[in-house]
Amino acid sequence: MICKLEEYIKESGLRKDFIANKLGVSVRMLRKYEKGESMPPLEKAFILADLLGVKVDDLYRRDKG
Repeated sequence: MICKLEEYIKESGLRKDFIANKLGVSVRMLRKYEKGESMPPLEKAFILADLLGVKVDDLYRRDKG
């Protein structure tokens, strides 16, 4: 799985603590989402996509390798 979340967060200019607060998670958990160590529940993925101005399926890509 290729995670694009970190890239989108950087591009958005939003602070990680702001995003984490909107998701109801810690900044530490948000970092796990960014690094692909954990996947956000679908409900939180939709919130993330809305905050970042992308579609949910833009956040992660399947690694075909």
